[in-house]
Amino acid sequence: MENSEGVKIESTVVTEEPLISALDIALFVVIITVAYFWYFKRDKQSSSSEKKPYTIQPSSLSSIEQTSNSSFIKKLKSTGRSLVVFYGSQTGTAEEFAGRIAKEGARYKMKGMVADPEECDMADLVEMKEIQKSLAIFCIATYGEGDPTDNAMDFYEWLQNGDADLEGLNYAVFGLGNKTYEHYNEIAIYIGQRLEELGATRVHEIGLGDDDANIEDDFVSWKEKLWESVCSHYGIEETGEESNIRQYKLVDCSEVLPERIFSGEISRLKSYENQRFPFDVKNPYLSKIAVNRELHKSGDRSCMHIEFDIDGSKMRYDTGDHVAVCPKNSSELVDKIGELLNADLDAVFSLLNTDEESSKKHPFPCPCTYRTALTYYLDITSNPRTHIMKELIEYASDPKDQEKLKLMASSTPEGKKEFHEWILRDNRNIVHILEDLPSVKPDLDHLCELLPRLQCRYYSISSSPKVYPKSIHITAVLVNYTTPTNRVNKGVATNLLAQLIPTNDELPQPTIPIYIRRSQFRLPPKSQTPIIMIGPGTGLAPFRGFIQERGYARKEGREIGEMVLYFGCRKKDEDFIYENELQEYVANGTLTKLHLAFSRDQPEKKYVTHLLEQNADELWNIIGEKSGHLYVCGDARSMAKDVHSIIVKVVMEKGQMTNSQALNYVKKMEQQKRYSADVWS
Repeated sequence: MENSEGVKIESTVVTEEPLISALDIALFVVIITVAYFWYFKRDKQSSSSEKKPYTIQPSSLSSIEQTSNSSFIKKLKSTGRSLVVFYGSQTGTAEEFAGRIAKEGARYKMKGMVADPEECDMADLVEMKEIQKSLAIFCIATYGEGDPTDNAMDFYEWLQNGDADLEGLNYAVFGLGNKTYEHYNEIAIYIGQRLEELGATRVHEIGLGDDDANIEDDFVSWKEKLWESVCSHYGIEETGEESNIRQYKLVDCSEVLPERIFSGEISRLKSYENQRFPFDVKNPYLSKIAVNRELHKSGDRSCMHIEFDIDGSKMRYDTGDHVAVCPKNSSELVDKIGELLNADLDAVFSLLNTDEESSKKHPFPCPCTYRTALTYYLDITSNPRTHIMKELIEYASDPKDQEKLKLMASSTPEGKKEFHEWILRDNRNIVHILEDLPSVKPDLDHLCELLPRLQCRYYSISSSPKVYPKSIHITAVLVNYTTPTNRVNKGVATNLLAQLIPTNDELPQPTIPIYIRRSQFRLPPKSQTPIIMIGPGTGLAPFRGFIQERGYARKEGREIGEMVLYFGCRKKDEDFIYENELQEYVANGTLTKLHLAFSRDQPEKKYVTHLLEQNADELWNIIGEKSGHLYVCGDARSMAKDVHSIIVKVVMEKGQMTNSQALNYVKKMEQQKRYSADVWS
């Protein structure tokens, strides 16, 4: 017996609401389609990212280009090369040295290639043995507190964490360091040892270049012996042929549209007009100069307090970080080069790498004008190295000028002496050389190829982001000095900064490209930890930020530990920088003690090191009894070394330790980040 109510319901369902309507079907199809594309796109991305997790490639390359460009082995094999020279470079010197070695390889029938480890899959080193008479050379700089350079970081970590079998790999290492720093050539030494541990064969002893002395001389001496070892190892002989083949060829770009011409950008065309976060070495932020004021009260020297406006940039910094300033050369020097070489500085050109396999197509952003290259991209104020002397010989029409260049380019004792006296001691740059050897008229495009890149200048940040989140402060001494040839050399960055004076709000403010470089120079995690700060002169800079940060914590009601500052300068009434600020911090209790040394305010010179020796009890109380932190900022060559010696002596005497025990105690402080240095030479 049917239920009439049920029949009614069934009838209603069938005739008015189908179980699966046309709309349902359409939605189902859309969902399936979206799911299909999402799944397979995700799978494709994940599989491509898993192919080569180690290699880091430029963001502008496609995934296909990344895979092919990362294999330096394929490039060596396809072009018949057996020599690859890797570089770990922060300032460009290691890269320059690598290029010189690769170029000289032709004299020994070893066709060479320069490679950036950041752009290579370094795991391919295991395949070097497949290439007959192959050789890998590493020009490696040590940077910061014994760290690898940015572009060598991944390779360094790969060596640390990997266990590749490198048997059959022949190698040599040249390190670039500075003896005034504690971790002298630490990275190069480690890489040399680690390669050998993994089974590689060392063809020549490691070379250690000292930038505090004469790194060019160190490199040239090592390089000569390197080739002797190479000849012995492989049973080959030098061909005797000089290799003066250009690495780049000149391209006329007079027809290029103006909007496609670089005008000073570091990497991306029009990057200063269209700023994009994040900002770094390849993409600096064009910051306005908010404040530029003189800190010295009198005298013929100048020290500037400068504030960079970062409001709206999304840039963040920590107390103790560094800020990089991207400078430009003076128009006076640039114009002088154009005048000496009778060149049209406004001609648009490009330099294109003659090695089609090289990942570096241009030595600097191209196309651009010669004026732009000489202003923004090339270092025209430093002392040229010997290989530039060698390249200039062919352009000298006067035999006397030719002979002088040949002598300085040679590795003989007489040549090294002449180069040291005429170039280094007399402090000549390329402009001075062209002035003093008037018959030398190099092609301007070749000169642009030879000159090193203009480097950023780094400054300790002298502010705290807690107090100044929208600006970065620096404290910089204006660099001007007279050379033995009675020329006035001017610091590239500080003389530029001195000209950038903010105007009233109605006019455009002066700007300069900057970016932040992270540092390990940090306040203790706990604000209660006592600290001692030693910073004569502009060494005060990071401590100004430290004091601001502790002052901010105190205002918030947090407990802060003792803060003791040692500051020194020449005269109280002349160069006692930030005097009023420091006295105010003493008055409000942020600074526990302020020890001052004015070296020339009395007959006998008085330095911060003298004060440290007098206050041994205070030093030991903080670093020994209270496990406080000690910070040093300033000159690495003498002041920082003297401070270290005094600290060891205090630990010995007050801690009742032997010299060996005291050294170990201080070493442990450094390892625990309780003894930190931000120094320069």
